[in-house]
Amino acid sequence: MDSALRDIWGEGALVAPCEQKPRGEADFELIELMFFAYRDFIGDADHLLENFGLGRAHHRVLHFVTRRPGLAIAELLDILKITKQSLNRVLKVLLDEDYVAAVPGESDRRQRRLFPSPRGEALARDVARLQSKRFARIFAVLPDGARDDARALLLAMIDPSERRKVEALVGPADPRGARGRERAT
Repeated sequence: MDSALRDIWGEGALVAPCEQKPRGEADFELIELMFFAYRDFIGDADHLLENFGLGRAHHRVLHFVTRRPGLAIAELLDILKITKQSLNRVLKVLLDEDYVAAVPGESDRRQRRLFPSPRGEALARDVARLQSKRFARIFAVLPDGARDDARALLLAMIDPSERRKVEALVGPADPRGARGRERAT
């Protein structure tokens, strides 16, 4: 095993080559690896958010509102694929605790646009830094191109009908909200 990988997984860890699974057979190894990787990745955020009385659902909303200031509620519902009722419960906490502000739309005053408050922006940035550090640690010891391979794998896991939309969504965003939308004060 490469010494850099030993640093991540420990001295006694074994990295065996993957075997191709016969078509149609359950790939429990990858299923379980995905579970544990997600558990640890999201666990970093969970621990920080606990200090603020927030959870994963709050984090998801805060993340996308911070990445896309001025996001309409309908757009957020489409991104998260959750019900309006579920979003309202989470959003109420974020609004009440001053992590997010809701502003009427310019052209349609019934529409609410969501903006992070300075407090919400700072928390979202802290969580993103934590999660980015995990990626940086891993990619620092993997071969060149590993990030591109990981990106390709994750995109391929997304339903083909959603892939283009997701690719456009995860591209660079203007953190100041300069997308022709009003900014909360």
